[in-house]
Amino acid sequence: MTMYKFGFTEKLFSFQWFRVWIYIVLGSFIMAAGFVLFITPYRIVPGGVYGIGIILHNVFPNIPVGTFGLMMDIPLLLIGLKVFGNKFGVKTVVAAILTPLFMNGLTRLIGEDPATMLHGNINLSNDVLLSCIFGGILIGAGLGLILKTHATSGGTDIVSMILHKYTRLPFARCMLIVDSTVVVAGLLVLGDWRIPLYSLITIYVTTKVLDYVIEGGGSNKLLFILSNQNHLIRELILEKLDRGGTFIKSAGMYTLSEKEMIFVVVNRNELSIVQDYIKTIDPYAFMVVVNAHETYGEGFKSFPKSAGK
Repeated sequence: MTMYKFGFTEKLFSFQWFRVWIYIVLGSFIMAAGFVLFITPYRIVPGGVYGIGIILHNVFPNIPVGTFGLMMDIPLLLIGLKVFGNKFGVKTVVAAILTPLFMNGLTRLIGEDPATMLHGNINLSNDVLLSCIFGGILIGAGLGLILKTHATSGGTDIVSMILHKYTRLPFARCMLIVDSTVVVAGLLVLGDWRIPLYSLITIYVTTKVLDYVIEGGGSNKLLFILSNQNHLIRELILEKLDRGGTFIKSAGMYTLSEKEMIFVVVNRNELSIVQDYIKTIDPYAFMVVVNAHETYGEGFKSFPKSAGK
């Protein structure tokens, strides 16, 4: 038996299959730990459905943050399935359900009052900045493991994906818009002007750690690909990733045989998709990955305005 995803297969109970599910379970647990230990107790609102959950939990303290997250995840997952179809597989559903369940379980196990959590040994009430940093590290690491499996954690990631799909704004900018809206809501509801400042620190740390987990810290990636399966790679780029690319005429230096080299730029989430797909269809392919410091054009950044205009 196999599982179909983005045009390639994962054999059931293979090493890759086990690795994917270990990443999802471990990533969900690490994310949950980041929120329970370092974020929720100090009313930090780092965007996402769990940021909204933290806001609502402070209004309705009898309902755990994880429960609010799950209540919002379910309708968002249904919308995602409607909009994106088979791009939303079982892995995203499992990650979106496991994370709030782990959050509620950890909260029940260790509590949510910093003075009593683990007998007060990790009480950071007097050093919330440190809590922001460590919370961001854990959330970024956990989310990175989930994204490496080609899934998402659900929640406002889905809102960002929908915004990206219909506005063509860069995905990172869509995430910033959505998370910023949640942070502003936290300021308005909780009435503490320090919340957005602490939250922005957590979001920044989360993003940086996420980059390193996914791809070593780069932003977009420039790929040069030589393969005997260009037609299949072209289908992946155009139809599955909704990207464009270029065929470049080239010739081998030793054999002088002519080939077409694929030139394409992808974001951090798409790099592992391309790598796994090429490894499956053509293990003898040759691919060079280069950090793209700045990328302008459709699907990426808009060209900057000229000075004085």
